[in-house]
Amino acid sequence: MKVLIIDDEPLIRRSLMRAFESRGHQVFLAENGLTGYEAWLRENPNLIFLDMLMPVLAGPEFLQKIGNNKNCPVILMSAFSGQYDHKKAQEMGADQFMAKPFNDIFAVVEMAERLEQTEQKISSS
Repeated sequence: MKVLIIDDEPLIRRSLMRAFESRGHQVFLAENGLTGYEAWLRENPNLIFLDMLMPVLAGPEFLQKIGNNKNCPVILMSAFSGQYDHKKAQEMGADQFMAKPFNDIFAVVEMAERLEQTEQKISSS
């Protein structure tokens, strides 16, 4: 699976990258929504982890930019879990919401793998 991680926090990018790579996935990193958008166009990922608040192009703006061309699940992340939740993430165009920091990074990876597999089944139907 090709995973694109878009987050302005280096620790989050590295942690997710290591967890996904340890399970054999290919990972692409972007430090803001604009470089993330460019990577999305270039790499055609199977899954996107997208931070809510970033400089240059924030998560909601990224989702607006890709619009109906979204071809993979998007997991929206935020440390401000009191302001955002699963319903709000879906209203913005994401498939899932995750609060940061993560308690168990490998549980996050397993959930993401299940989400991507479900999306593949739906797309092939």
